[in-house]
Formats: sequence, structure tokens, C-alpha cells
Amino acid sequence: MGVGSSHFMPNKTCSSAFTATFYPHRSPPSFSFNPNTFIFQRPCKRATTQLSFPSSSSSSFVPLISGKVDQVEIQVGSAVRTMYDFQGIDEELHQRMVYDALVWSSLHGLVVGDRTVKFKLQRSGTVPGVGMVHAPFALLPMPFPETYWQQACELTPIFNELVDRVSLDGKFLQEALSRTKKVDSFTSRLLDIHSKMQEMNKKEEIRLGLHRSDYMLDEQTKLLLQIELNTISSSFPGLSCLVTELHRSLLNHHRKHLGLDSKMIPGNKAVTQFAEALARAWKEYNNPRALVMFVVQTEERNMYDQHCLSTLYNTHDVTTIRKTLAEIDAEGELLPDGTLTVGGQPVSVVYFRAGYAPTDYPSESEWRARLLMEQSSAVKCPSISYHLAGTKKIQQELAKPNVLERFFENKDDIAKLRKCFAGLWGLDDSNIIKDAIERPEFFVMKPQREGGGNNIYGNDVRETLLRLQKEGTEEDAAYILMQRIFPTVSPTFLMRDGICHRDNAISELGIYGAYLRNKEKVIINEQSGYLMRTKVSSSNEGGVAAGFAVLDSIYLT
Repeated sequence: MGVGSSHFMPNKTCSSAFTATFYPHRSPPSFSFNPNTFIFQRPCKRATTQLSFPSSSSSSFVPLISGKVDQVEIQVGSAVRTMYDFQGIDEELHQRMVYDALVWSSLHGLVVGDRTVKFKLQRSGTVPGVGMVHAPFALLPMPFPETYWQQACELTPIFNELVDRVSLDGKFLQEALSRTKKVDSFTSRLLDIHSKMQEMNKKEEIRLGLHRSDYMLDEQTKLLLQIELNTISSSFPGLSCLVTELHRSLLNHHRKHLGLDSKMIPGNKAVTQFAEALARAWKEYNNPRALVMFVVQTEERNMYDQHCLSTLYNTHDVTTIRKTLAEIDAEGELLPDGTLTVGGQPVSVVYFRAGYAPTDYPSESEWRARLLMEQSSAVKCPSISYHLAGTKKIQQELAKPNVLERFFENKDDIAKLRKCFAGLWGLDDSNIIKDAIERPEFFVMKPQREGGGNNIYGNDVRETLLRLQKEGTEEDAAYILMQRIFPTVSPTFLMRDGICHRDNAISELGIYGAYLRNKEKVIINEQSGYLMRTKVSSSNEGGVAAGFAVLDSIYLT
């Protein structure tokens, strides 16, 4: 979850960059778990004002042996008011649901490595079956309007095609990232590899993308706005499907008390569709002896999500192996015909679940491995060009006027993409810099990093911009500024480490997309499931693996 939001917003007038109207006196969402009524009801009484919002909230925690669960309160200035009532969930029903969810998670593999286990050098992140704990998840699905769900799904094939076309425009990638290259050593190394591929006139005839485009629904503008587009290591296609099934199971089992229809939770086939795309890429490579190689981190608590995909042998008769970048450097070899072998075995598809962060390259060994794979004829997911196409700076460049026209002629597709773009600016825009210093709460500073925990919020935005101005260096090229999105705050139950936390939360919807092309033939271009992530509304960051959020599903309204 890249652009976080909180319930706190100061009482100021917004800049002309993006003026929005807020409704601080709007009646809060009400949850009514009554079999005869729809639970996700939102009263619409409004009193309009400019940029005023409740200043803080309190959080409640409900352990597994909790007391009565009946209401959550928020702090508004100096007054406390009830946010919602769980009329149908008494203590006994709540405890049954928590217990049932934990049992289901254990039986169906909704698990991650336990970061608290330190037995024998953190074996929970290296040895399967050791030190497992349920993945963090929401106890119940999050309401989401069906019209926006359909919009996000319809955008997916367009974004898939956009990534492919941008990846083929090497000049655009190099020029757009040229200033960033001077001050960001990680992006510079990636661009160096890209330049070498251009010098070799290396063509990626078979191109595979397994992407995820992340969105938030802005409460004030009622617009679905894109947070970011992930082109490398789009995580949780496996566990997201399990959370969907968990929620359907809970709604079916407790339907008498909840009055919810499990069919309103959209089906989620992310893991099967991603596996199908990997298998089809393997088939297009046309070497029955070749393997699909997962590039992984040395220690990976999220290995079970990855193993959901690596069971390709059971579903498509395709053998997979898991290797770190260091192991690929030690065991890899490039044959004269361009074939990549690792440990003497030919590799047809390289699927990156690592390699997206500087910490994945602690030495030159890892960079040699990345270059070796790029030089080979293996299908890379992603190739270096696809990787660069997903950077924050490219996202910001694509939002500039007339840039999408460089890649698309279809005006309807261009309009659909532009509609979901949030405000995006480079730090060479003096007017926006001035606005961000004066009103930092409306902006997020984003470096060229993936994985969560990297963005800058609030007063830190002002301090960082003032520091950059004072130093007068080109370090500003390492960042972009993005409009901060403020989604609806909803009450929910968050499950982590066997404890149920009761809190107010916001959510971010990620739509998976699969794209496979062999020369001029597009073989796959489709929406491929979804990932809902929910976090407490007071949190800025939102990565699940980074510990900020929980896995969730959606209930269409």
C-alpha cells in the first residue's frame, strides 16, 4: 500500500493543485449485522466545509479470549462518539468466528514464517514447515462498490499493454530516468544493465508480465485513483485467494447470524491464472527439458505464497526450482546459443520474487547474476525493461500531458487511464514544491523503491523538501511527489498472531494482470484476480510483508 492515509487532516485550505471538499459532519458508516438488512449501510447526511476532519481516533484490541464486542469509539477533538455497533456479534459469536478463522488458516495453508522464531538461525524463513504462523488477515471482508471494482478490472488489460509498449521504448526509459540515475545508485545499476541490452540489440521476443495495479477509492472526489503499478515480484497471488475462500467459508458458516451472501465476494483465481501464464511462457519457449526458476531471497517468510505458484508440476507438468541471486551467480552459465543453465539444467522462464530492492544486491555477485539472466534467451518475468517501466518516476512521467499519446492511439483507453491517475509531480516543479512545503499533509514523497516502508509523509515531507532546497544538490531527482489519497475509514477486525485487533481501517485494492506475448502475437492479456489489503487508518505505510497491513477480500456493494 503505497500512498497511505489516516483519519487526521488539519483544518486548512487546499492548494489549487487539487482542491477537494470534505464532509466532517457526515454520519459515519454503520454496521448492522442483521439477517434482514444489508450490513454495509452508509448514511449520507452531509454538511459541507473545506478541509476539516476528525483529528484523532482511539484503537481497541480484542484478544482471543476477549470480552464483549459491541462498539468502537473514535475521538473527535475532545468529544468521543460511537462509530458503529456490531448488533449481531456478541462475545460468543465473535469468539467462534475468530477460532474458526484460525483453524481454517492452519488447515488450508494461509500461513507465513513466524518472524519471532529465532531457532537455529531463523529457520522459519528458510526451511518449509518450521516456525509457521497464520498470515495477518481481516476477519470479515471489506465493503467495496461494484462499479469501482469493474472499473479496476477493465483497466487491467490496458495497463498490461502500456507496460509492454513502454518497455520497448528504450529511449524513453533512459531519458525519463536520466536525472534519477545520477543520484540513485540502485536505479543507475538497473539502467546500466538496460543500456548493455540495448548495445547488444537484445530482443525479448517472448515477454511475460505478472503485474499488480494498486488503487484507493478517494472518499471526497469519489474517484478510483492508482497508487502504483507493480511490475516485479507482485506478491500474494496465492494467499489472497485463500483469504477469499476463508471469508466465503465464514460467511456461509455464520450466515444465520451475519445475514451476508458469500456470493458477493468476487471469485479470486490469481494463483491459477499466474500459474497458467508461467506454464504458457514455458511452452512458448519450446524446450521440454527446461525449468521455471523462481528467484528468491535468502530468507523468505512469505515462501508459502510463492510455493502456491511453484506447484506447476502438479498442474502443468512443469518443474520449478528456487534459487537466490548468489546461487545463480555461482551455478549459472550462458551457453553459446543464449540458453541459461543453472546447476547444469536449462532454464526457460525466470520468475523474480526478489531483485526489486537494493538489499537484494549486497555484493557484485548478485549484480552478475542479474546481468547473466538478462543476457540469456530465457523468458524474464520481468525483463529489465519491464522492471524499469514500473518505477515511480516512469509512473509520474506517464501522467504528464500528451505522454500517453506516445504509446496509445485509442482515445478511450487514454481517457480511462488518465481518469485513475492521481496528482503526480517531479521535484523540478517549483509551484508544487511550494504547495507541498506549506501543506505537506496533502502529499507523499516517494523514492524509486518497492517493498513498503520507503515513503515520506506529513511534516517529514516539509523537512525533506527544505533540506533538499538548502543543499541545492540533484538528490531531488530520486523522488516524486504524489497527491495523498484519503479513502473511507471503516470499522473492522484485524487478525495478527492469533489476536483480534478491533480498529478503524482503510483499504487498498490491487488488481493482478497477466500478459504474455510472443513477437506480434498476444497470447494472454487479462485481469487475473485481486489483492485487498487493509490497515489501521492511523498508519501511513501498508505493506503486508513489511508488517503494516493485513490480507483482506471485498464484499461488493
